[in-house]
Amino acid sequence: MGLLSAGTPLTWEETKKYTDHVRKHGIQQFINLYYKLKDRPCDTLKWGDEIEYIVVKQDHENKKARVFLVADRLLPVLQELEKSQPSETKTTWAPEYASYMVEGVPGKPYGGLMAHFNTVEANMKLRRQQVLSLLDVEQGETCLSMTVFPRLGCPDFSVPKYTPNPTDEGVTKSIFLPDEIIHNSHPRFRTLTKNIRKRKGEKVAINVPIFKDTNTPSPFIEKFDNDYDGESARAAKPDHIYMDCMGFGMGNCCLQTTFQACNITEGRALYDQLTPLTPILMALSGASPVFRGYLSDVDCRWDIISGSVDDRTREERGLEELKENRFRIPKSRYSTVDCYLSPAGDRYNDTDLVIDEDLCQDMINAGIDRQLARHVAHLFIRDPVSLFGERINQDDANDSDHFENIQSTNWQSMRFKPPPVNSKIGWRVEFRPIEVQLTDFENAAYVVFLVLLTRAILTFNINFLIPISKVDENMEKAQKRDAVLNQQFYFRKDIHSFNDTELQTDIGNCRDAEYYGSMSIDTIINGGPMPGCEEARFPGLIPLVYQYINTVEGVDVDTRCTISHYLKLISDRAAGRLKTTARWIRDFIHTHPDYKHDSVVSDLINYDLIKECDLITRGKVEAPDLFHTQTSRSSDDIPESIQIVETQIDTN
Repeated sequence: MGLLSAGTPLTWEETKKYTDHVRKHGIQQFINLYYKLKDRPCDTLKWGDEIEYIVVKQDHENKKARVFLVADRLLPVLQELEKSQPSETKTTWAPEYASYMVEGVPGKPYGGLMAHFNTVEANMKLRRQQVLSLLDVEQGETCLSMTVFPRLGCPDFSVPKYTPNPTDEGVTKSIFLPDEIIHNSHPRFRTLTKNIRKRKGEKVAINVPIFKDTNTPSPFIEKFDNDYDGESARAAKPDHIYMDCMGFGMGNCCLQTTFQACNITEGRALYDQLTPLTPILMALSGASPVFRGYLSDVDCRWDIISGSVDDRTREERGLEELKENRFRIPKSRYSTVDCYLSPAGDRYNDTDLVIDEDLCQDMINAGIDRQLARHVAHLFIRDPVSLFGERINQDDANDSDHFENIQSTNWQSMRFKPPPVNSKIGWRVEFRPIEVQLTDFENAAYVVFLVLLTRAILTFNINFLIPISKVDENMEKAQKRDAVLNQQFYFRKDIHSFNDTELQTDIGNCRDAEYYGSMSIDTIINGGPMPGCEEARFPGLIPLVYQYINTVEGVDVDTRCTISHYLKLISDRAAGRLKTTARWIRDFIHTHPDYKHDSVVSDLINYDLIKECDLITRGKVEAPDLFHTQTSRSSDDIPESIQIVETQIDTN
């Protein structure tokens, strides 16, 4: 979720008085961090994953499933071992936005040894079991790694049950979600929610295209009984599912992976090379076809969460003349990456980057290169939306809260993360768009594949760079229904070249000299004919990973077997031999006896879906359409000679 400083939260009216102060000192803090740490040598490769979970209560007697608002009870217990025995804990827990959510990460990051891949799934299983041990599973309480609760915002969707407060006194003014679903354990969540709405000058408005089934009304238009001021009716679009507050986005779950690079140069290069992969991995992991009890025409949550924190005013969105605000801003603060960071990536920055010119010049004058300065100056066009009274005045040489305040509320598809002040943590990059999967086996597969891919990128000096505008186009395609099978994505053809002018020779007899083209995800992942050139083949990311593994000496049989299980899952999802979670959920709904082909996911359908997901998650039933096996050799036991590094990776 980001920076979780403690203190007395300020209202938006109070916060906006300090926006220039926070930006000015945040930039100075970044300059100080940069000079202190830019030459930090030879950090080791470390990495870790972050999984967010939804806690659910199933009412078997009445056949209803609801989110269970018990995070405030669970977290203190989950965190107790971490606090009392920090050297022995294998898991770390943190609050998340909603009071039905918890977030778990490994207690210590993984390192550069291949044997660590054999422990990932076991740690995920441990995290899930720790939550389940605090729940009454026999009474239907459970913990799901599910991206979106299908009936979030429908009547009677939570335990306990609360009533939305759409008046001015409400935090969200939502006509669907009560304020009580916002997690109480940290004041940042409610402050963010209210301040984003106040800054915007109206409620956030999320409109998701509805899936048009045979009996879906056309046009599909809802009437809202408690829309006191008519704002929701004005914001809702025909043939769309309307949602009206931050909880509909930040109340979703995801799977994120953070990598510590050896130094800042490697971190910037890795950030760039992973950026074109963000839409590919998102489409491949699509798991979000249902919102507010309706089947949608998208498979991913990305635009929903983007809209949920979009605090841009009408001026900033280009709907009115600029008077009170400084910039027209094309995107929400939750968005795709807007520029590459490495020298190799600069030539592919083909979109206009909105920046704070004065702050950019301050960084350039301090000796920071133009490309990195522009990246940070772009982040700092945003206002702080969560500020604590005790943290207004800081020591810029030893604090970084003002920098992190704005950095951590730019929720982009990749995040470049400087080391925290006075810590042993190095320069990191965070890969953010993967949708969380139902089982630990699946989540481990995506994490291991991505980590191995970073090793191959660095080992073979791979180049995935394409124009940043094409990455944006790919991100839009990636969210479409069944994108993994039906969409073509821009991707680089020759991933071994950094010189685009040499591609004519590199791809042999092909007439098309463009260095990128449209490919299916199957071709990108598994390899296949080049677009427009049947004589040449794209090598595929999984063959690339296997090529890397074959360069590593001493990989034990168990680890090879575990990795092969994971890569087979990724390969089969890309080829359509296995369903994405989104397609599996769609098919479950379409074949349910209670489904009327009207796009409505009823209480009974939701109950049966959640029940089946729970059984699959806990290994009680098989799901051959989703994965061939849940049995890998993943183990929490690793040889005594292997020491997992003790410095934590900060996943904020």
